[in-house]
Amino acid sequence: MNDKISQILAQMAALEEDLRQAVQEKESRIFFQIKGKRVTFEGSVKMAHRKLKNNFFRWLVTNRPQNLITGPIIYAMVLPLMMLDFFVSFYQFTCFPIYGITKVRRSDYIVFDRHQLGFLNFIEKFHCTYCEYGNGLMGYMSEILARTEQYFCPIKHAHKILGTHGRYHRFLNYGDAADYEARLEEFRIALGKEK
Repeated sequence: MNDKISQILAQMAALEEDLRQAVQEKESRIFFQIKGKRVTFEGSVKMAHRKLKNNFFRWLVTNRPQNLITGPIIYAMVLPLMMLDFFVSFYQFTCFPIYGITKVRRSDYIVFDRHQLGFLNFIEKFHCTYCEYGNGLMGYMSEILARTEQYFCPIKHAHKILGTHGRYHRFLNYGDAADYEARLEEFRIALGKEK
């Protein structure tokens, strides 16, 4: 990777950190605090949330009918997601130590906290739990696969692809064979040094 690309990637990382801090500052102005896994709101915000909450029967009447009809199809996906979660986690816990790859912390990706929002009724909280799990699982799995790709084949594609993971831009250029084995080993060693 040339110096210009390395410099741009470093700038991107710094901007991502700035964005994360700015979002965190904005969130702190919404009058909530995070204490461990518990989110607490200021009293006036709690009361405002309770006033905005739709009770179950009003929600049922005003909800879109197609949402109710397709609900069983959506929630049937929970079983394949749980199986995927099990097998990806099993793969990581058995193989990553052998490869010397730092394990991905599941709790960094799968976070359940929307149930603490007072303006959601129990059905909406249930929906949120499904989405928190599914999207968190995809992020968790993506990072496990990204680390696997970095270990075995950290090479970019010849064709442009959408939705690349955060490690992809640091991979070797397609067709760049100079010192491939030595650079592959550098990628592998770096995986064991991550936190």
